[in-house]
Formats: sequence, C-alpha cells, structure tokens
Amino acid sequence: MKPPVSIVMIVKNEAQRIKECLDSVSGWADEVIIVDDESTDNTCQVAREYTDKIFTRKMKLEGKQRNYGASKAKNEWVMTIDSDERMTPELKKEIDEVLSKENKEVVAYWIPTKNYLGNYWLRHGGWYPAPHIKLYNKNYLVWKETPDEVVHPGIKITQGFRGGTLKNHLIHYSFKNIEDFVKKLNRQTTLEAIKWHLNGKKISLGHGLWKSFDRFMRGYVRKKGYKDGYYGLVVAVLSGLYQFFAYSKLREIKEKGTYL
Repeated sequence: MKPPVSIVMIVKNEAQRIKECLDSVSGWADEVIIVDDESTDNTCQVAREYTDKIFTRKMKLEGKQRNYGASKAKNEWVMTIDSDERMTPELKKEIDEVLSKENKEVVAYWIPTKNYLGNYWLRHGGWYPAPHIKLYNKNYLVWKETPDEVVHPGIKITQGFRGGTLKNHLIHYSFKNIEDFVKKLNRQTTLEAIKWHLNGKKISLGHGLWKSFDRFMRGYVRKKGYKDGYYGLVVAVLSGLYQFFAYSKLREIKEKGTYL
C-alpha cells in the first residue's frame, strides 16, 4: 500500500482556475492544503468545496510559503501543484506504484510537464518535458528561504538521499494567451532583477543583449522550437526578451538605488 499524499497549493486570486485543478486530485489525494496569499476574489470559497485546510498568509518568499504549506500537511509525502496545473490518471497511477515500492533512498521526484500556450501544446524549444520537483518527502527536502530566492527557489535535500524522475507528465496551462505570457514575463523579470541585485550580479549591456540572443537561439534553433511553428517563434522571442528585460530592470534598480 502506497504512503498517503498531501496536496499543497499556493494560491492568489485563482478562482477561475482552481476548481479544475482540485477536480484532478479529488478522490486521489489524502488531503489538500491551501495556502492563500490574501486573495481578493472567491478563491477560498471555491477551495472550501474540497478542503477545510485553508491558511491565509502573505507571501514574502516563495520558498517560505511552500515550506509553510508542507508543515501543515499530516503526511510525509507532499505533492505541490499550482492552480493552472492538472494531474492525469496516468501520473496518479505511477505515483501510487512508485511510492508503494518504498525506495528509502529516493525522497523527491521530478515530474515532466506538458506546457500549453492557450490550447497549443509546446512540444519543442525546451518546453517539454521540462521536469520540475513536484513530489517529495518533507522530512528530507526543504525549499530555500534566503532573501535572494525571490523567484524559482532552490531546494535542499538531506545528504545521503536523492531525487528521481517520473515518466508520466503533469499538464500545465502555462499561459492563457500571448497577453498572459507577456504579463507573466513582466512579473518574473522584475523578480529576476531583484534576485540578481541581491546576489550582486554584474551584467553589462553587451552581456544582456548576448544573453537574450543566446536564449532565443537555444530555444528556437538548438532545441528545435521552430517545429512548433508560429507559437514556437513567439515563445522563443519572448523567452529571449526575458533576459534583456531582467537586465534593464536590474540597471534601473542600481540607478535608483531601490527596488522597482
């Protein structure tokens, strides 16, 4: 019999998407933990149809928020999932099988992600399988909480243990449309610039331009993003601009002497 799994979700104003996500884990997960970042819509009302374990907490660092959610879980195994992600029957079955084997050395699993732009599945350009840590034993893995981990926090796994990779994917409706892509790019590059500033990272204009060009070429040419047609070109261009926008915001932070 597999160990029970606790779902941990960090949310903010996700009333329109959270129901489908919770539907995808309903009947499979042993419990659902919601950590709400002071939503102003009816996210929590929708979530209460599935769980009473809802905690409101202002998010200052993503790592702290994730560790807080895990601390509220009654089970050792935690599955972290976002409102725009969906579990598949195949993935749930694989997790059941893997955890039933009780491999004590493996305490975390990277899960492949099937990313979408609107209704289009991004198959190339580095967007698939794009595995992420999603399933882990909270006794052996924690998210980093240092001030510079304002975006994409790292992990710390107890020495002597390791992670593995699952075969079946998680569905991720990454971007509702191109406008949504640009909005997220704007937010993420702001956080990236702050992270670079806190780390004392130095980037020249030439380096910033080169990083943008290199990221575009890696995605569109080397990772064959062109096979995704028009959308492959769109995401490659925007992904390249990510680097230049982050550089520009870092420069602005340094010139103003304060965060954006």
